[in-house]
Amino acid sequence: MTEQPRQNSKESVRKVRSVGWSDERLVRECLHGNDEAWSELIDKYKNLIYSIPLKHGIPPDAAGEIFQQVCFELLTALPNLREAKTLAAWLITVTSRKCFDWNRHEQRYQAMDTETEGTLPEISKPSDTLLLELEREQILRESLRHIAPRCRVLIRMLFFDNPAVPYEQVAMSLGLAKGSIGFIRMRCLRQLRRVLEQKGFL
Repeated sequence: MTEQPRQNSKESVRKVRSVGWSDERLVRECLHGNDEAWSELIDKYKNLIYSIPLKHGIPPDAAGEIFQQVCFELLTALPNLREAKTLAAWLITVTSRKCFDWNRHEQRYQAMDTETEGTLPEISKPSDTLLLELEREQILRESLRHIAPRCRVLIRMLFFDNPAVPYEQVAMSLGLAKGSIGFIRMRCLRQLRRVLEQKGFL
């Protein structure tokens, strides 16, 4: 699962007051001009948005541009968002559409450059399988936000970093004894499993 852009491990331990707010509350606070809520909303969904262009094979620099476009569209669309609970699905749809447009634009550009315009291959829209994968990845990201900060950092270092961070480095980063990492890992995974079960992921 793509986890980029990602916070520094030490920074991710820091609690932010708005972390854990529901989408409904975040959207409401954003509409009332709460900058902290806007930052939290973007932080909550940035990996989801950014992962979609990468899954479509779009280069990282263009993925960053699409990310900015989606954030701007989200900002302008918030007042008309009928149900905040549909926000993740809305973001997937909007980002996928922008990826579709980007690919079509690139293919048109290449066709004009090689004088082969009119022979563009058909660009497929995101499959149901891809949409389900994106939704499940977002559930996992959100679940990580509901476990203890130390557990969140530990799980990211052991399971999301590529390659996985060695136990020695994990222990040093979290101020723990190396021999305790295995036990704490299992305890953190149990926390995560409970949250995932509550969200119907398992």
